[in-house]
Amino acid sequence: MSDRQRIESDQVDESLYSLYRRGMELLEDGSFAEAAVPLKEAARQAPEKTSVREALGRALFRSRHYAEAAAEFEAVVETHPVNDFAHFCLGRALSKTGETKRARHHLALASNLRPERRDYRQYREQLAAQAG
Repeated sequence: MSDRQRIESDQVDESLYSLYRRGMELLEDGSFAEAAVPLKEAARQAPEKTSVREALGRALFRSRHYAEAAAEFEAVVETHPVNDFAHFCLGRALSKTGETKRARHHLALASNLRPERRDYRQYREQLAAQAG
């Protein structure tokens, strides 16, 4: 790799990191729709970065864009099938879009991956009770 390629790569990484940090700051401040803007750009630049996709999913979920959030969490679980939090979030997003069967599946996976998480069990049980 030439010096120029290294510098350009470093600049892209810095820009990506800046977008991610800005999105995370907005997310932590409760500005969910605003957080999605830099996080969408970061995800466009680096779709393989699951930390970016997960953060974008959280921002979209909190701004009530459930189908888009589900797509982001789905991308994370496809790459990291043992990511309990991504399964949990995917299940929650799917339940909000009315895809209860798929939602129950992902909530059950999350619960089984981390049985000590009471919140996972509660959402799984709540969705099961609604179904039956």
